[in-house]
Amino acid sequence: MSYKQYLDSGNQKVLPALNSLDTLFVPASPMIGNVEVDFDPSKVADAGDAAEDRKAIKVFGEVNSPGSFSFRASMNLVDLLMRAGGVTRYAGVEQIRVITQGEPALFNLKQYLDSGDESLLPEMVAGATVFIPRQEEEIKTGANMVYVMGEVARPGAYEGKEGATFMDILANAGGPTRFAESRQIRIIKANGAVTPFDLAGYTEGTVPGRPPAIMPGDAIFVPEKTDMNEKSWLKVSPGRAVRVIGEVVRPSRIEWSDEMSLLDLLAHVGGPSSRADTSNIEIVTAVNSHETRALVFDLDAFIKRGGSDDELPVIRAGATVRVHDLPQDPSDNKAQWVRQASDKSIYVFGQVGAPGRYMFTDAMSFLDILSAADGPTANADLHNIRINHRDGQHARVSRLNLALYFETGDDSLLPRVKTGDTIYVPEKNRIWLDQPKEKTVRVLGAINKPGRYRFNDTMTLLDLLAEAGGTSANAHVEKITVVNLSCCRGQARTFDLAGFSRTASFSDLPVLRAGDTVYVPDKSESTLVKIRTGLRDVFEIVSLTSLLGLL
Repeated sequence: MSYKQYLDSGNQKVLPALNSLDTLFVPASPMIGNVEVDFDPSKVADAGDAAEDRKAIKVFGEVNSPGSFSFRASMNLVDLLMRAGGVTRYAGVEQIRVITQGEPALFNLKQYLDSGDESLLPEMVAGATVFIPRQEEEIKTGANMVYVMGEVARPGAYEGKEGATFMDILANAGGPTRFAESRQIRIIKANGAVTPFDLAGYTEGTVPGRPPAIMPGDAIFVPEKTDMNEKSWLKVSPGRAVRVIGEVVRPSRIEWSDEMSLLDLLAHVGGPSSRADTSNIEIVTAVNSHETRALVFDLDAFIKRGGSDDELPVIRAGATVRVHDLPQDPSDNKAQWVRQASDKSIYVFGQVGAPGRYMFTDAMSFLDILSAADGPTANADLHNIRINHRDGQHARVSRLNLALYFETGDDSLLPRVKTGDTIYVPEKNRIWLDQPKEKTVRVLGAINKPGRYRFNDTMTLLDLLAEAGGTSANAHVEKITVVNLSCCRGQARTFDLAGFSRTASFSDLPVLRAGDTVYVPDKSESTLVKIRTGLRDVFEIVSLTSLLGLL
């Protein structure tokens, strides 16, 4: 029982009835008892006036005196907050929660105080619950808020004031951190527009004008610097990055600034690798949203002539730079030849050590490309090398007598070759149809290697017979026939090789020209052999007749 209630009211009904053998226990007061209890009488008095009333309104959270307060129909939420001692300095007055009859609702006390509109006040009913949260637990919004996000010391929402500039707001947020990309700050306007701002360029004096104006509702975003080891390429949007691929030390996407050049970009990715073809760097840049432009840049020539930065190709954000690679082995680049541009190559076919497709520059010569192909083989016909020139509007073929060049050393004999040309080194013993009949001599009959042979004015019949492997064992060398092809009519002459071998008279050698025919008859075709054959036939007939007569 509460004896204090009896003393306060004088109502004897609150006193319990006592019977014999009952025991009364009067506990000691916490103020003087031997039980250690924190007791503050002032808090009991401030805990509200209706602690056990179900119709009371409960107020708790960030108020100075939370508790249960008796309900009166004339009260509103502001009256309740005043009875609870008002809100604390940490109260989130924009997110006050009011639960009435099981229905939660939010109340913005700041908006009510700014407008004075009493229609914003929620209706208070008996048994309602009011909770005032802490300010850190709610989202700051308002008509005068400016938001600072990203790499600043203290990101958050700040109350804007009239006359506050971009620098004022950034300074209130503690300024950019050491990880901030101050060249790519973006201001997101309340209407959705985005304005970029280069703070580093502004402080360096390279960006004209003033910082952008900041209005209520705007947001300032300070991005983080990109790390070259960062795996997430999404940190740099495609609209402000340049892609570098191919034979460089670190191919990647690089954040681009208009202050950079192609040399800065190549230096940033570690430069070309040892296998890079720096004379054939391809650059693709966007002219507009629907059109691109491709160009090829010769870095070797640029460095050799000491070119200025004005000669470097213009690169914009969104461009792609590709550095080609050189073939690992010119004789075995079948899997990589598609990477090699045809307008940078020379084709070498035929009797060379390593035929194939070779990189070529204008500083190289015919001997350079022939050496790269491991030179001619033992079966190469050095007198009839052909070069197909394709640098003009029409194809042009030139011939080279490389043997004559080696004999004379005359550099004027060497042709000038360019990229796209084709070099063919034929075989000595190639198919006879490769040579026209007007430039060859035919050797027929009892010869070891009959066929068509190249012939010039420095050769004789003996040279020709020796090249054809000499006469066979059954050759009738006394009646070698030489058929000369003249302008008007052909004529035939015979030559006695056996007689020449006894006299060695070179004046008896018949004159040979290209287009002639040499025929070495067989012994069976000689007159003496024919007579012997006829007599043998006669003797055989006579003998056969005599034998039949005896029979």
